[in-house]
Amino acid sequence: MTGFANVTDLELAGGPVRLYAAGSEEREPVLLLHGAMLDTVELLWHRVLPALASTHRVYAIDLPKHGGSRPWHRTVDQELCELIVDQLLDHLGIERVSLVGHSMGGGISLGFSLHHPERVARAVFSAPGGIGARRPAQLATWLALRTPGLLSASSRYLANSATVIRRSMVRGLAAGAATEDFDRIVELARAEAQAKARHREKALDDWQILAYGPFGMRLDYLPELGRLAVPSLWLRGSDDALVGDREVRQAAAAAPGGRSAVVSGAGHLLPLDRPVEFHRLIAEFLAEGQP
Repeated sequence: MTGFANVTDLELAGGPVRLYAAGSEEREPVLLLHGAMLDTVELLWHRVLPALASTHRVYAIDLPKHGGSRPWHRTVDQELCELIVDQLLDHLGIERVSLVGHSMGGGISLGFSLHHPERVARAVFSAPGGIGARRPAQLATWLALRTPGLLSASSRYLANSATVIRRSMVRGLAAGAATEDFDRIVELARAEAQAKARHREKALDDWQILAYGPFGMRLDYLPELGRLAVPSLWLRGSDDALVGDREVRQAAAAAPGGRSAVVSGAGHLLPLDRPVEFHRLIAEFLAEGQP
């Protein structure tokens, strides 16, 4: 993929993890963590990473059951993802890293920052999962997630439905089909859908499924944010239909040293909807922590 100087396949926490890297090794390190479902490093970060690599040493991983990080035959929960990040930093010889996590990757980054503050210099949580006590249609969603065979059937359906994937990306991106690199984004999403079906994975991530309880979210870091010990930036698109404005503002207010920003005209996929503005906000925040 363009923009990455190196692509390496590692074994971490007992499974395969694909690592991408770019930028001078003399610069401050940043680790990017992507979102759920059809997301991968190549899909989400293809615009942001090259820009960020001009000032930082940038690392990004395909999370388990995504992209090149296959096969995994165990449940990929928050604990496992945090272990992977911890072992990755050990492998790279990095004591402290700045984290940039989007959606599910934001929730993983948040948990890691709470549990391993000594390893995190600064953290950016972009439309993060893992905040908020309840979601719309909580019980109905929980029941659907536990309907036998539904998520596996959904995975197979997506793998054979190029039109459905294209339509979902049109709806999911602020500019729809006018988004820069739109055809490439759709191509990568379809390839990921086919990989999920080929490896007999569910349409949703284990992390997403486990986060849901019948009457409330099982994964909600909001009550713990008072002890977040790293400077944090909380980002949300103004038109995000998945992550609420109130939750993001509450999180930023609860986190010592936290601040929030709204990216105008962006939906849930900020790095794709507004890559220039997304990079600017991140770069300015990270620069504050440099000597």
